[in-house]
This record gives sequence, C-alpha cells and structure tokens, in this order.
Amino acid sequence: MPSYTYKAVNESGKQVSGVVTAENQQVALRMLDEQALFPMHVEEGTAVSKSRLTGAARRVKLRYITVFYSQLADLLRAGVPMLRALDVLARQNAHAVLTEVLKEIRENVAGGKTLADAMEQHPRVFKPLHAAMVRAGERGGFLEDVLTRLSIFAERQDELRNKLIGSMIYPCILLFVGAGVVTFLLTVVVPKLRDYIPKESYNTMTVMVFGACDLLRNHYLLIGGGIVALAMGAYAIGKTEWGRAAWARYQLRAPVLGKIVTLVAVCRFCRILGTMLHNGVPILQAISISKDSAGNAILAAQIEKAGEAVRKGETLSTQLASSGLFPVDVIDMMAVAEESNNLENVLVQIADANETRTARQIDLGVRLIEPLLLLVMAVLVLCIAIALLLPILTMSAAGLR
Repeated sequence: MPSYTYKAVNESGKQVSGVVTAENQQVALRMLDEQALFPMHVEEGTAVSKSRLTGAARRVKLRYITVFYSQLADLLRAGVPMLRALDVLARQNAHAVLTEVLKEIRENVAGGKTLADAMEQHPRVFKPLHAAMVRAGERGGFLEDVLTRLSIFAERQDELRNKLIGSMIYPCILLFVGAGVVTFLLTVVVPKLRDYIPKESYNTMTVMVFGACDLLRNHYLLIGGGIVALAMGAYAIGKTEWGRAAWARYQLRAPVLGKIVTLVAVCRFCRILGTMLHNGVPILQAISISKDSAGNAILAAQIEKAGEAVRKGETLSTQLASSGLFPVDVIDMMAVAEESNNLENVLVQIADANETRTARQIDLGVRLIEPLLLLVMAVLVLCIAIALLLPILTMSAAGLR
C-alpha cells in the first residue's frame, strides 16, 4: 500500500507531521480523524522518497538494487518465506528510499499481489525489464535463479556505466577549462590590446577574433538565451515519437559512438535472452521480454520482427542478420549455437566477450578525445595569438623601416 505524508493539528492546537500507510487518500484521512488529528496537508509519498528540487520520485542507485536482488535470492534459496525475506531486507536501512519502497512492496505482496506486480508500481526504482524477468521467474518456479542473474546483470551494467563516467571526467574538465580560457582571452585580454592596434594593420584573423570578442561582450544575454532555447527545443523534440526515433537512429550511426552503443545494446540483449532461455522461459516469450533490454527503439523493433519470424519457423540469427544492425561475428555465433541447440549458453558467452571489447573501445575513444580537445584548445589560442601578434609585428616592421 502507498504511504502518505501529512501535516495536521492535534486537539491541543500543536502542529504535527508524519507518515501513514493506507489504501488511498480517503482511508488516510479517516485514519487521521480516528487519531483526533485535523489534517492540513496530505500527499502520497514521503519526503524521503521525493526530490527536494523537483518533487518527483527519487531514484535508487543501481548498486543498491544489485545488492537487493542478490540478498533476496539468497534468502529465498535458504527457504525463507517471501514476506519474511522482504521484512529482513527492509530493516537493513541500506538506502532510505529503497527501504520505504520495500515496505510498500511487502504490503502489496501480503495483500495478494505478486512480487513483479508490486515492483511495477515503482518504475523509477525497478526497471520494467527487471519486473518482466521476475514475473517469468515466478511463473516458471525459478525466481531465485532469475534474481541471481539479475544481480549479476545489474552489477556488470553498473560497472560499465561507472567506467564510462570515470573515463569522461578528465575530458570534461579539459573542455570546461579550455572554454573558460578562450572566453577569458576574448572578453578580458583581447579588448585591452585592441586599442593599441590600428585598423589599417588588421588581417582576416584579426577581424574574426575581434568580431567574436564583440559578440561575446555585447550579446552575451542573447547567446545564453539561444543556448537555453536550443536545449529546451532539443528536449521537447526528444519527447516526441519522431525525436526518439531520430535519436535512436543517430546513436547507431554516429562515427565512433555508434559502434559502442551497438555493442552495449547487443550485450544486454544477448545476456537477458540467454538468461531467460537458461531458466526455461520459452523462446518467444523470452524474445518479447528481452527486446526492450537493448535500450534502442530501432534495435527493439528488429528484435520484435525476429520474434515474429521465429514464430513462423525461421531461425533467430537469419532475421537479425537481415537487419544489418547486428555485428557479423555475433550473428555467426548465434547461427552455430542454433544448429547445436546451445543458444542459451552461447548468448551469455557473446555478452561476456563483447563487454570486454566494449570496455577496450571506450578506453580507446576516451584516449582519442583527450588529445583532440588539447589540439582544439591549442588551435584556438594560436588563432588569437596570430590575430594579435601579426598586426603588432607589422607595425614594428614599419617603424624600423
């Protein structure tokens, strides 16, 4: 059952606040009335579970979800009943939001709902894909195995994400420092030297640099407003169906990023599909559930088409190969696995091998970004130096003559 945060006044006129758990807001109001409290404000959720900035439901970091899956699997495998296991995990208080969510899940399970249904009520904490896998495990009687494999999958996904974020810290610092240095030169240094350079000694580079200087100094509000407007426009377009499709298409076709995005998506799809097939989920149901794990709408659509082809008696690898989006080596391994009836194990091997390759490509990409950023900074500073030094040298040469 959901929790409600309330502010109320008691019989002595003192303001009190707290949290009640009820089926709906009307029941919560009745519970406060039975406690002789006059409610002033009642809303669903608690202060812990909501962001102070936006008021939206807060997320839980993936590492806490990973630990939850692993511990729940261990408790269930040891014979602990579901409700007792959820009680134990909720009392650990490892994460405030997760603790509150687990209490609500426990109440829903006690009320007759399945674990997957209870998880689906918290989409910002548990991804729909995870809930779908848990539902398959509950129906097939292998929930412990699904939770264990979900823990492994979430842990590897978290490691890859942290590796990418960690690798991008230094390039981002270079980018911000470089932008700050160039902005300082154009807005502070160049205007001071401009008065000493006569217009007749200007060259093309000087005119361009002084034009950029005037633009930054005189129209900075317009530039800032334009950047904000572009960002808001891009965000609004990204929310539309056309925008999401265009972004998904760009992700797969980007020069360097495209290969990395494709490999990450293929790894997730192969690992989830292999996990579900290993646990006895029928292939059609497994494909239907795992298609969203790719994280890309175009790949998900191609996987869905492949599922329809499998329903008609074709092989999975043949349909995926015709899309032209999956790497050739992955298709070849899947084709051999289908011939040998070993698809579930080979899919996990494909995910393991390609995750290692993806990590290497991320490292290589980041190593290329750093010198490129330094080169761009050097070129910009060189252009500014040429724009200022050439007129000065021209004047010096004229004075010597």
